[in-house]
Parts: sequence; structure tokens; C-alpha cells
Amino acid sequence: MREDLLPLFPLPLVLFPRTSLPLHIFEERYKEMIGEAIEDNSEFGIVLARDQGIVNMGCSASIDHVVNRYEDGRMDILTTGHRRFEVFELVEGKPYTQGRIRYFDDDDAGSLSLELKQRAVEAYTLARKATGQEPGAEPAWGDPQLSFQLAQIVDDVDFRQQLLTIRSEPERLKRLADYFPVHAVRYRHSEQIRAVAPRNGHSKHIPISG
Repeated sequence: MREDLLPLFPLPLVLFPRTSLPLHIFEERYKEMIGEAIEDNSEFGIVLARDQGIVNMGCSASIDHVVNRYEDGRMDILTTGHRRFEVFELVEGKPYTQGRIRYFDDDDAGSLSLELKQRAVEAYTLARKATGQEPGAEPAWGDPQLSFQLAQIVDDVDFRQQLLTIRSEPERLKRLADYFPVHAVRYRHSEQIRAVAPRNGHSKHIPISG
């Protein structure tokens, strides 16, 4: 399998294939990286940033549109995710990090049961209503990797990263069908706590001595 060299953009988020992501570019090194991607009409890789470094699997992105350009070189851009990849080696030599990567896709080519797809979509719909979340765009229901579209409302970056690495659409849909009801319950519980907590406290202002 061929290895490619890809510019890497570490961010506290996970991008999925065929989903949109707006970005504000302000650091000098990433101004340079994005400028080169625009000039060469090339992709760059988005990887999840951790305190201890970056994860070794991410998703490539292309620039669809430069929304705004500022006098100091900052940019607002709209990107779309494309191919998942695994990083094998980090490469220095430019202001930004590059990685030697290999692209990968799903391993299974088996049929997807309509029952599983319906269960995932129903769980997604209920979770979306319960949390009041809106995706960036309506899911592309005909997408053969519909799971990535449904996962747009997931805000747990660890779970998103798990989905990104799974190489099976049925497995991703199963994980989402199990995750969405739990996510909705947790959201409702946290909302109830936020609504009740201000009324339960008798000492809103705590004096500090010393």
C-alpha cells in the first residue's frame, strides 16, 4: 500500500468523510499550510489533538470555499472531509507538521440490513429531538456510509474518534443505535440538574477570608 505525505492540522475535534467543517485560520504556520493547499488544490489532514500529542488516525479535508480573507492573513474557510488515514511517521521540515500516511476505507463489503439502518436512524431522530441539536446539514440518507452523517450530532470526541477508526458500516451504525438513547438520557439529566441547582443553594455568595 502506497504511503503519502500529508500536511497535518491538529484540532480538538474529529472530522468525518463527506461532512462539512468551517475553520478560522489564524496561526502563521497554518496560514501557510492552507495557502499552499489553496494554491495547489490539495488536501490536508485533520487529526484529533490530545494533551500528550496527536492521535494516529484522522481524515483528509479539502477547501471548498474561502469565506473571508482578512488583512492580517487570517481566513475563514469551509472544508469537506474525504479520506480516512493512519499516520505512520511525523515529518519535520516545514513550520507545520507533516505525516507519512496510508489511506484506508471499510473492510467489509457485505450487505447492510434495513432493520439496523432503521434502528440507527430512529435513535438518531429521537436523540436529535431530545437534545435540540441540529447538524450542519441534513444527513445524506443515501450515503453508503450513513453512520458518518448521523454522527455529526455526537459531541463526544472520544466516541467520534472510535467511529472514525471502525472499518465496518454495520458496526458503526450498531454503535450509534446503542449510543444515541444513552446520550439523550444523559442530556436530559444534565438539563434537569442545571434547572434545579440554582434553586437548591442557600449560599450563593461565599465569603472568603484571609
